[in-house]
Amino acid sequence: MVTKTKAEIMDEDRIRRTIIRIAHEVIERNRGVKDLVLVGIRRRGVPLAERIGRGIQEIEGERVPIGILDITLYRDDLTTIGPQPMVQQTKIPVDITGKTIVLVDDVLYTGRTVRAALDALMDLGRPKKILLAVLIDRGHRELPIRADFVGRNVPTSKREIVHVKLKEIDGEDRVIIEETNRLFNQPYN
Repeated sequence: MVTKTKAEIMDEDRIRRTIIRIAHEVIERNRGVKDLVLVGIRRRGVPLAERIGRGIQEIEGERVPIGILDITLYRDDLTTIGPQPMVQQTKIPVDITGKTIVLVDDVLYTGRTVRAALDALMDLGRPKKILLAVLIDRGHRELPIRADFVGRNVPTSKREIVHVKLKEIDGEDRVIIEETNRLFNQPYN
């Protein structure tokens, strides 16, 4: 498969401003931070949740719990990703029962990652409410899932791949679109 960078849609400064905006929106929607828990979906959802959490703390002066969710065993394509998928630890520092959970991910695409995350969360407790925050919503949903907080809507074709790069994982902050020479569904998201 041949890929080429088509466009940079967010740079470091735009990502920073977007995260601050999402932090404000979360506080407003929740009417403060009472019973609020941020949960990042492994990989890039985790640093995004941590950044949103820092933004909320700067605005409200109060730290909200931040958890890490591994959805590997909840994926509906588990048998196609290899004979021994890499399962990592889920770490949520509080009981989620009765809490408002903001599930955080980098890109919303088909909705299958979110569906798996919802299943994983429900195995951990019964939240009062689950909201979804994503940096990029690229469309092409296969399930009836929508984000409550969206950094940016980016209409894409199925020949395009959206790459979110974050300093904590990739050494840089930027979001790019790459174009491929074949039609396919991007893994999960």
